Amino acid sequence: MSQADRALYLHGVGHHHPDNVIDNRFLESLDIGTSDEWIVERVGIRTRRTVLPLDYIRRTRNADVRAGQEAALFSNVETGRRAALHALARAGLRPSDIGMVIAGGCSPEMLIPAEACRIAEALGIEVPALDVNSACSSFGAQLHLLSSMRGLPPYVLVVNPENTTRLVDYRDRSSAVLWGDGTSAAVVSAEVPARARIVETTLASSPAGCRSVVIPRFSHFTQDGSAVQRFAIKTSLGCLAAMLPTARAHVAKTGGAVRFVGHQANLLMLESVARRAELDPSAHWHNVVDYGNTGAAGAPTVLSQHWDELRPGDTVVVVVVGSGLTWSSLRLEIQGQTT
Repeated sequence: MSQADRALYLHGVGHHHPDNVIDNRFLESLDIGTSDEWIVERVGIRTRRTVLPLDYIRRTRNADVRAGQEAALFSNVETGRRAALHALARAGLRPSDIGMVIAGGCSPEMLIPAEACRIAEALGIEVPALDVNSACSSFGAQLHLLSSMRGLPPYVLVVNPENTTRLVDYRDRSSAVLWGDGTSAAVVSAEVPARARIVETTLASSPAGCRSVVIPRFSHFTQDGSAVQRFAIKTSLGCLAAMLPTARAHVAKTGGAVRFVGHQANLLMLESVARRAELDPSAHWHNVVDYGNTGAAGAPTVLSQHWDELRPGDTVVVVVVGSGLTWSSLRLEIQGQTT
């Protein structure tokens, strides 16, 4: 399902990562059969951030996910609030300017109320708020849905709080090496112009794969790793290939550059996609090496970290994949500064 007839303007993006660092040497110290060399060779990740105390992970391996939630130093609401304030500052706006909040991701803290309602309360605003959860593809799904909606308020806040290390089994090397915590936020508008325009979005799913990546209630994250990696490479490449011709034609006219931002799950997977698409390494933006897989926040935090590097004439293709199995893509065009 694609949407290209109505652009959304992206006014600002923000992010937040917690301070506690899980490096590969820390994971080695847990004696779970892994090493720095093993991790880098397979997924290319060197460090990650976590809301959990490192002593807690070392002592308990987070064997009880309920205890993990209680041990967390930050809630999804707090990291969502911090990322939102970052995005709002970049957009030159205040919380009171926001007319709707949408949140979502892989690991909400509560079944109800919606995390969007809790984040809106933390920001001190009384506005419509709802969650759109599509696992790691949530950011793409949220913007795809917004691009098809009518009657939106002037500014909508989209927040993806992903503190999934609360649900990681640190006795299992296959999942312990992957996850990090991070939160993204974005301010979008269907009517107020901005330098970044989301001009094309897609959203698709294959529910036949719904058991491939799961986080059961009161249990740890699990996945069929090899099957999911094959899916991620094939699907990401297909989405990127579909948007690249238009992106390249656009920059041929503007003199800008094409940038690619993929789902931040695995560096080797991302490099394979970029290589097969014949993209120059400088065109591939990523942060998975330093932050691990931050779920739905991964791609938008990369965009946030490179926000000030975007120049008029550039175009950015964002591709995200997730549990469901679901995938989404976006194409942004960067214009001159608006007044």
